[in-house]
Amino acid sequence: MIISSTSDYRAAAQKRLPPFLFHYIDGGAYAEQTLRRNVEDLAAVALRQRVLKDMSQLDTSIELFGERLSIPVALSPVGLTGMYARRGEVQAARAADAHGIPFTMSTVSVCPIEEVAPRIKRPMWFQLYVLKDRGFMQNALERAQAAGCSTLVFTVDMPVPGARYRDAHSGMSGPNAALRRYGQAVTHPRWAMDVGLLGRPHDLGNISAYRGSPTGLQDYIGWLGANFDPSISWKDLEWIRAFWKGPMVIKGILDPEDARDAVRFGADGIIVSNHGGRQLDGVLSSARALPAIADAVKGQIKILADSGIRNGLDVVRAIALGADCAMIGRAFIYALAAAGEAGVKHLLELLEKEMRVAMTLTSVAKVSDITGDLLVRPS
Repeated sequence: MIISSTSDYRAAAQKRLPPFLFHYIDGGAYAEQTLRRNVEDLAAVALRQRVLKDMSQLDTSIELFGERLSIPVALSPVGLTGMYARRGEVQAARAADAHGIPFTMSTVSVCPIEEVAPRIKRPMWFQLYVLKDRGFMQNALERAQAAGCSTLVFTVDMPVPGARYRDAHSGMSGPNAALRRYGQAVTHPRWAMDVGLLGRPHDLGNISAYRGSPTGLQDYIGWLGANFDPSISWKDLEWIRAFWKGPMVIKGILDPEDARDAVRFGADGIIVSNHGGRQLDGVLSSARALPAIADAVKGQIKILADSGIRNGLDVVRAIALGADCAMIGRAFIYALAAAGEAGVKHLLELLEKEMRVAMTLTSVAKVSDITGDLLVRPS
């Protein structure tokens, strides 16, 4: 199979993965309207083509939170990454490290922090939820700091899990889920050997390290549902802001007022995100939400964006809409599932090449020159 895009990696991942895993990463909440709009609205952003400018010194790198990134992209936190390839967090982190960008470890990763951090040169980022078990949160923060994680990504748009209909049909949840997952594994022998057999242990590494006992996939949905905290408010983040020594980024901002609250709170950055369309269906796409948020807080706080970004052109679009940096989740998981670390490396190379084409043909030699002036405004 010829691979030249994220779409190609998605098709390859669908062939390789058991359906419960493919649909878990591919799906969204409710009727998946926001999931589709994330991609469609970003693809509809038109850029001004400019020519005959000297683009021989084009530079895709940026400075973010005291780190130099080769391209304005970071890998988003994705739960269960280690189920998509053998010890998948390690493979994805190494690929990001090789390309000079950050990898963000999820709270609900398969590999624990201590397994991943020593395998890479640059510090990784760590993502955390507000959970009822504050002891776990403190333990995770202490371990992340001890492992040298540089930036804390705090996800705030998941006080309750979204209604994801695909999961019940695919076997991720619902009646006889474990038996259905086993049947799917048997019919996908390449995945069953690489991940099912050789990728063990299949548990939530960070949670197991705290509990002192395995927390397996069968416990995943139940543990999340029991521990997400719908009482979350800004005051619940104050002790974390005081405890964490590095940059702190708030993930899940879609409204300018929430962005202003993040500035008042003292966050170093926000991630404009609707959780990839996996939480509340019908909300704005990130592309639609970005301009108003940038108008409200640009220059006061770093603005990152995810949800719907599938290629290097989308990265340029997101930055033109007001972001300082883009984040990718599904795109790198498709590549990881299809071809492991090599797939993620190749995907990042594709993103950089696509960025360079877009920057050259819009006549911007450096990322800081990607502004709203590149956008074609409706007449």
